[in-house]
Amino acid sequence: MSQKEIFLGRQPILDRSNQVQAFEILFRSGNVSEAIISNVGQAAVGVILNTLSDFGLEEVVGSRHQAFFNVNAEILMSEMIELLPQEQVVIELLETIEINSAIINRCRELKKKGFRLALDDFVYKPGYDPLFEVVDIVKVDLLQETPESLEAVTKRLKQWPLTLLAEKVEDVHQYDLTRSLGFDLFQGYYFARPAVISGKRVDPASISVLKLMDLVLRDAELSLIETAFRESPSLSYNLLRLLNSVASGMREKISSVRHAIVLLGRERLNRWAQVLLFTYGDTPGHQNPLLSTAVMRGRLMELLIQDGALEGLKQGADLAFMTGMLSLVDVLLQKPMKEIVQQFRLADAVQEALLNRGGALGDLLLLVEKIEQSNYQAIDKLTEKFHLRLSKLFSAEQEAAIWTRGLTDAF
Repeated sequence: MSQKEIFLGRQPILDRSNQVQAFEILFRSGNVSEAIISNVGQAAVGVILNTLSDFGLEEVVGSRHQAFFNVNAEILMSEMIELLPQEQVVIELLETIEINSAIINRCRELKKKGFRLALDDFVYKPGYDPLFEVVDIVKVDLLQETPESLEAVTKRLKQWPLTLLAEKVEDVHQYDLTRSLGFDLFQGYYFARPAVISGKRVDPASISVLKLMDLVLRDAELSLIETAFRESPSLSYNLLRLLNSVASGMREKISSVRHAIVLLGRERLNRWAQVLLFTYGDTPGHQNPLLSTAVMRGRLMELLIQDGALEGLKQGADLAFMTGMLSLVDVLLQKPMKEIVQQFRLADAVQEALLNRGGALGDLLLLVEKIEQSNYQAIDKLTEKFHLRLSKLFSAEQEAAIWTRGLTDAF
């Protein structure tokens, strides 16, 4: 299999403050078939080699985040794993590894070399006890535990100085439970399917951004947009910071907020407002963990259309970006998507995609979502439907990952 047909997926790992601390790097076959995925060793080699050579580790996870790599026994025992930069990597031992003295000794060697180690899909067995003295992180699969068994597992693991990571967190109730039990790291789709919290207050900063988005989408007068900025000093500050980033070679000095808006332009202003919405939260200065996912969705959808990879798709790339970016806004605000869509004058194709996953944009959004979920059967059907060449998908995903990392690092 050609290395050019291996895809890298990223799933964020969050801390107790809802800040992204790491990404698990996931394998996706360019053939998008489960049969190839079943070769775990080949998958692990593909992920490591492509991360180091084709992508570059910093381009995939940035300079501030750790990268989790899944390995089987063969890869764990090989010298190839030592190519990874130990200061930024967590070696994740798959649950298929049979724990024996050779595995434990190898883990000790890697630990001495500066690597951090994690156990994936942990289910307790007596043979694990010596390993707990070596590994740093234990990932507990919540789908395999009841609340009662989870409490018992947590109590047992706290005998060792381990960091507990709750994986496959599906909703806010599981998140709250694991936090109360002392878990420090969290992974899963809990933020994508939140519990309905009636009467949840939307913070003022988010309201300001929503107002700005509405004005831009309505092509409102410049004076009205300027007023929106004047009413929110934080928006004005971020506008100037953005302009400084996107126009670093600009010689013209900014004389006013109105001047900055004109220099930025309506198109950039619209896009920036969509991104900015995800950077506001309950804790000032903290990036919302949805930002990376939303930006990646929008950029990947945009690139696929720009590159002409999707035959017969007539909607513009700007609509594709907007669809991807706004696809998580209901999660962010914990309000029905229909209620949010009604606030804006969105194009019919965007509305249909967001509300029903309908139309070509809806199918494209589904493709991106299935890539995130590693749903290979669904990916295969959608790529066939679009007549999408895998080389195009690989190239777009690579570029989107790099662009997303650069943008989210800036906020």
